Amino acid sequence: MPERSFPDGFLWGTATAAHQIEGGNSNNDWWELEHAPDTNCAEPSGDACDSYHRYDEDVALVADLGLSAYRFSVEWSRVEPAEGEFSRAALDHYRRVAAACRERGVAPFVTLHHFTHPRWLAAQGTWEAPVALDRFARYCERTAAHLGDLVGLFATFNEPNVLSTMGWRHGVFPPRVRDRDRRLAVNDVLVRAHRAGVGAVRSAAPGVPVGLTLSMTDYQLQPGGEAWLERLRVPSEDVFLAGTSGDDYVGVQTYTRRRIGPEGALPPEDGVAVTQMGYEVWPDALEATIRRAAALTGLPVHVTENGIGTDDDELRVDFVRRALAGVGRCLDDGIDVRSYTYWSLLDNFEWVLGYRPTFGLVAVDRTTFARMPKPSAAWFGAVARANAL
Repeated sequence: MPERSFPDGFLWGTATAAHQIEGGNSNNDWWELEHAPDTNCAEPSGDACDSYHRYDEDVALVADLGLSAYRFSVEWSRVEPAEGEFSRAALDHYRRVAAACRERGVAPFVTLHHFTHPRWLAAQGTWEAPVALDRFARYCERTAAHLGDLVGLFATFNEPNVLSTMGWRHGVFPPRVRDRDRRLAVNDVLVRAHRAGVGAVRSAAPGVPVGLTLSMTDYQLQPGGEAWLERLRVPSEDVFLAGTSGDDYVGVQTYTRRRIGPEGALPPEDGVAVTQMGYEVWPDALEATIRRAAALTGLPVHVTENGIGTDDDELRVDFVRRALAGVGRCLDDGIDVRSYTYWSLLDNFEWVLGYRPTFGLVAVDRTTFARMPKPSAAWFGAVARANAL
């Protein structure tokens, strides 16, 4: 007997993002950062996984594994390479990706914004630009109108909290600002942009569920950490959870926990393994964040990212197994969890860390782009086919 079955209709997926896999995204702010004289990137994205041309092979991998959903993103800088100039060819490309999914019985989960911005918007101040809200809503409307009849679910933003924190607080992502007040102001703009994007999607593609995905951490309070917990969690999670009111779902993306003490976040605990990213291997974090997201929003939950950066594929399997056990406990308690999406399909470009972290179910030869599924891919596919652990 299986130790855990999942509800009928539960969706099993894996995810990618345009800039991390496509290659040649030279018209956005990340490409500009990667090639800046003072870049903080380990290496440029270059050809990435060449998925702009090999998308059909990638979708076939998803289907062959037995998965029922593929989450991918649309690259805004391809769709609108110059302000007000929309590329029908780029929109047709992403429509072909969605159609390739449908032809193989895979639901396309489409993310409209995954960290990158067209250079023309970056030059005006990105989310501090007066035109940002209008331009984003217009882009969402055009894209949803072109793809909507094929799409299973839209997300306006991938992790807007990471975008603002890393871009405007810690100075790691473009535009590399370190200013707490500007970060808080950008948070507000991103919430309003999300609401505008939801309205645009619903107008262009009525009936397609729409929401956002949020990076969530299992914040674990230690003695004396109360003030720091609120100081960290409110701007990084709560303002965005509040901004989901009226959405069709909330997307939870979780990788680890953080212990919060009287001086703020504590380092990894002695004896707890860490990933290639430097944070703790803590699969139970997913259960905690699903419960929090559901309680604060009242919305159905899609797990839109969960995974581990490691070169130990047996550890990957163990991590996902334990995370899924937590999803099962949430379901047992009546929480409406509708999907689990593993990050990521491919070993890909991990932003400032380059190609060093390996999250993928599938390895990619950096010279030939050959795809090589790992044992964890077969294991995860078997779980999906059985709809059970």
